[in-house]
Amino acid sequence: MTAPVARILSCAAAVLMTAGLTACTSYYEIPIETPIRPKLDTSAFQRVLVAGFISGGSEDVDGNLETTRLLRSQLRTKSELRVIDTDVLPLMDAAVEDRPVADAPPATDPATGAPVIREDADLEHYEHLFADVDYWKRIGEEYQQPLIVTGTVMFAPQARSGIVQRDQEVYDSFGRRRVVPVRTYMERKGFVLKPRFIFIDGRTGTILHTENYREEILYNANQTSPALSSYFELMDRLIPSFLSTLSSQRIKGTRILLQ
Repeated sequence: MTAPVARILSCAAAVLMTAGLTACTSYYEIPIETPIRPKLDTSAFQRVLVAGFISGGSEDVDGNLETTRLLRSQLRTKSELRVIDTDVLPLMDAAVEDRPVADAPPATDPATGAPVIREDADLEHYEHLFADVDYWKRIGEEYQQPLIVTGTVMFAPQARSGIVQRDQEVYDSFGRRRVVPVRTYMERKGFVLKPRFIFIDGRTGTILHTENYREEILYNANQTSPALSSYFELMDRLIPSFLSTLSSQRIKGTRILLQ
């Protein structure tokens, strides 16, 4: 037997053995859960107070009230901490009363004189409140020293235009269909949501942890979507990350085993 023939037969035998092994192999899909430890140690607390938020951007959605309600609802079902039910704290009023003398006055509504928040820069006039240890310590004493969740919520409309790539169906002269990418100029509008969650120790009034998020959603210019439904759609995207800050979460997946 010549060397080339021997090599060919050897290769053929290896292919047949591999094919037979593959045919006899069984695949098992095993469900697994991977635990993720929380970012913040909450073992010292039994209760949580979602105190409220300083919010602005859109007049169609009360970011303070809606965010407080949503987070309390999520924490009731997905956290071991007991949620304190109480009225939303008037954080805007507290921040205005406690405003440093040297600070520039915040923007106000010309008709009513009430403070308004239209842009991110407007929030800077109120953020000193979150560093007011005495204020938050008093709140903690009033509610039996819980973990306090507060912060800022900016939910605002936005518009954007530019070149967008989308798939388009085309047919050739024989009626065969194929999909090709097409670049077109498009005007879109939607909303952007930028919450900042601040976790405060109700025993000491000090900040324990801060989380910043940004989510946006855009629609075609001729498509309309209620602001409130867009707000909830954006919040749905970041709620899992918020919950993972306070309690352990489990990511479900699968693993393939061969036998």
